[in-house]
Amino acid sequence: MQTSFVARNRVSLVALLALLLLPFIIGLFDGASPLAVWSNQSGNSKFAQGLAIEIFILALYALSYDLIFGITGLLSFGHSMFFAVGAYLTGIAIKSFGLSLLPTLGLVFLAAILQAILFGLVLPRVKGITFALVTLGIASVFHIVVMSSELGAYTGADVGLQGVIVPAFISPANERLRFYFLALAILVVVYLLYQRFVNSPTGRVCIAIRENESRAQMLGYNTFYFKLAALTLSSLTAALAGFLHTLYQPIVSPNVAGLGFTVTALLIILIGGVGTLNGALVGAIVFRLLDFGLRRYIGESASFINGAIYVAFVLFIPFGIVGTWRLRSLQIKQGWERLFR
Repeated sequence: MQTSFVARNRVSLVALLALLLLPFIIGLFDGASPLAVWSNQSGNSKFAQGLAIEIFILALYALSYDLIFGITGLLSFGHSMFFAVGAYLTGIAIKSFGLSLLPTLGLVFLAAILQAILFGLVLPRVKGITFALVTLGIASVFHIVVMSSELGAYTGADVGLQGVIVPAFISPANERLRFYFLALAILVVVYLLYQRFVNSPTGRVCIAIRENESRAQMLGYNTFYFKLAALTLSSLTAALAGFLHTLYQPIVSPNVAGLGFTVTALLIILIGGVGTLNGALVGAIVFRLLDFGLRRYIGESASFINGAIYVAFVLFIPFGIVGTWRLRSLQIKQGWERLFR
């Protein structure tokens, strides 16, 4: 029997409602009225909005990686380049060339398509770990370029890109609640688009490529075009996350172009659940809150404890939070059915 959209997505809808009300609920606990929260007065609510915006951006970035790694089976070590191109191009377009947001976003999307094609050029020639190493090489070249002193006037070299003036109507400093709702809306739209993509015939072929590319080719599919489609959508999403990152952060650090930031995306989806999509959202929440909490209360030792926790996740929850829950919920459902038979 077909279930309704609300019944299928009741958990997601409840989570969305909670996120919409979150700034006002925190404001009430802090003694601030909904009107004070709406007018962007400082307090715990404004701080929580900022933390949530960082989570939304990380979730977008992790979603983009889950599409190519978890859904399509392409292991890339250069995924940070997708994010960094969006972040740096946004800052350079606004700061150095004085472009407004819409032309800047158009440039970011154009660059995202071009870099997806660049990565796609090697798809017919290499697979598996070789593809991962090639993408790492391409991203490393980009990292060296943004760190070079020759482009320091645009990228800030090893100091990072600073001084990007965000338009007042979307400034996170004065209009943080508006930025919060914008970032949340973008995340929801992208998540729904990804769900539609994965459930489409193209997405099903991508899953078949992950499981057994040779068999997909035997069935008559030219797997190159499907992998390129996944790469392009992933690149667009990661570049969009980079665009939001530059609008929100006062500085674009060259670290976002390094291998470590690709590992961040991998960690997030390992925590949430590889190939689950909503695991990227759950993983981003756990990753950012864990990092924030440990650094706030422990300090320099946080990195060691973070690493130990991630190892524990991989050892004891290998399918991630969402993947494990889906397995357990099926067993629980079967148990209840046997009990009341």
